[in-house]
Order: sequence, then C-alpha cells, then structure tokens
Amino acid sequence: MTAPAPAPRVGWPDVAKGICILLVVLWHVVTKVVVGFPGAGAVTDAWVMLNAQLLPLRIPLFFLVSGMFAARAVFAASGGSWRRRAGRLALLYLVWVLIQTAVLALAPEFDTARATSGWELLAQLTISPTNLWYLLALAVYLAVGRLTRGLPTVAVLSMAFVIAAVAGAGLLPDLGNLWQLVQNLFFFLIGLRLRAIVERFAARSGVGVLLALAAGYAGALAVVSVLGIRLVPGTWPLLCLVAVAFGVSLSVLIDRHAEVVARPLRWIGRRTLPIYVLHMMPLALIDAGLRAAGWRTTPVLETVGPLVLTAVVIAVCLAVHALLVRIGLGALFDPLRVTDRLTTRVRR
Repeated sequence: MTAPAPAPRVGWPDVAKGICILLVVLWHVVTKVVVGFPGAGAVTDAWVMLNAQLLPLRIPLFFLVSGMFAARAVFAASGGSWRRRAGRLALLYLVWVLIQTAVLALAPEFDTARATSGWELLAQLTISPTNLWYLLALAVYLAVGRLTRGLPTVAVLSMAFVIAAVAGAGLLPDLGNLWQLVQNLFFFLIGLRLRAIVERFAARSGVGVLLALAAGYAGALAVVSVLGIRLVPGTWPLLCLVAVAFGVSLSVLIDRHAEVVARPLRWIGRRTLPIYVLHMMPLALIDAGLRAAGWRTTPVLETVGPLVLTAVVIAVCLAVHALLVRIGLGALFDPLRVTDRLTTRVRR
C-alpha cells in the first residue's frame, strides 16, 4: 500500500509573507533613501504617508503567519524542534549583525543604526536590536510560546495584549527596536494559539469581507489620526488587529483569484530570509553610489523610483543568496549546518 500524498501547502500564508517582505523593503527604500534625494517633494511625501499607513499591517501580519508556522514545533511533546528553530534564529541574528556592521562601514552616511564600538555592538546583540530585530524576536517568541504552552490561551493573549498596549503607547525606554520586539509578541501568539480560528476566517473570506475590512482599516486609520490617539494604550494593537484581518483576507483572495499575482508573491514569500538579512546592505551601497553621482530626483522618478529600487534591491538579494549558496556559503543562512558538522565530528 502506497503512503498517501502529503496535503498541498496552503498558498495564502506565503502570499502574505511575500506582501510583507515587499512592504518592508519598500519602507526602507522610501524612508532611508528616497526622502534624502535632492529635489524630493510632494510625491515623496505621498510615498512616506502611504508607507506610514501600512505600519500596522506589514510586521504584525508577518508575525501572525510566523506564529502559525511555529505551532507544531512549539506544542510538540519533544522540545528539540523549537529549540533548534530558536537557536538557528539567534545564530542568524549574530552572524548577520556582524556582517552588516562590516558592510555598512562602507556607507557611513546611510541612515541606519550601526555599531561603531564594541559596546555598541554588544548592545545591538542584546538590548538594542538593529533592523535585523525580527530574527531575534522570533527566537524569543518561540521560547515564550514554549514556556507558556500549558497556560490558558485567554490568559496568555490577554497578557500579551497588555504588553503590546504598553509598548505601542511609547512607554518603554527608547532602545533601538526593542519596543517592536516587545509589541509584536501579541500577533505571534495569536498565530500560534489561534491558528485554527485564523484558518477558518481565511476559508470564509470573500470579496464582501475584504471590502468591509478595507473600509474598517481606512476608517480606523482616520479616527486615530483625527483624534490623535495613536499613543493611547491599546489603540495600536487594536488598529493592528484590523489591519492584520484585512491582510489575511487580501492574501486569501489574491491566492484564490489572481494567480498571475499570487504565483510570484508565493515564490518570494518562501524566500523572505535572504531578502530580509541582505536588503539593507545593497540599499546602503546604492544610496552611497547615487549620492556620489550627484543624483537629483524629478516628479516622474519620485513616482516610479521607489518601486523600481525595491525591485532592484530584492533582485540583488536573491542573486547574492544564490551566489553564496553556489560557492558553498549556504551556512550563512543556516548556521546550524556548521554546528551539526562539528557535533558529528566530535561524536566520531
């Protein structure tokens, strides 16, 4: 008797991850490069405004999907799987902070945090995460998810919401991206604890649900802006919940009905790691090159430039990843390969 074929992989989470990583790169393109171009004006301001409205969507949705993917490892009887994942993520953070620190020294005017001393580097590896904080956050979230697995879901999510509310209100010390690490635990735990509910919501999503959520998201953004309540405790995680629901519904409908768009998004969504760890470096070098060339923008370039530059940076990241793997440096994207080899040699 032949074994049954494995169930096909559900497509919408990969679509969601693809959307999120595109938005992350676009955010850095706009805020770290485009806004600094001589001649930037109203069109660039519009790009900044658009990206700001997507803040409640891109990272919380990313963590929700990550939590869903982590559920099996976290709740497994054996703790080996989650420990391996968390260890891999922590090592990835260490490796790429070191690499990025070295490369960004070539572009000292680029607007992003980089260590210039041993103490600063130590802080970035611990209490003041760099732009690579997502990796460190996932390692921490896996540990939290495992340690709290025996507690009731209502209690865990309630506490995580309170923590997110405090962080979202700006009540934590300003230590790099630490507030983001604290704040987004809530969305990871939703994916981890409520995976079945999220999947049922996704299965029932349709055009009507999407339109209602789009209207709700736009309305919530307007209310928060008009009333100036962004920093009122609880406002930010509630706004993010609306945004995440919209993001899930949008990803589902793209996956179902827009294959020409869904296919590349799924493909990118399965390759988010190399894009995430690499993208700041080519972006910094491109920025330095354009500044050295005396680049000035125009309204036309302001309009299309962010999209073109986002596509170029992602293409460079994937090309560099493929090259590094080809020349035998694939362990940069999975440091446990090295530790596994060392362990095997010791046992022999």
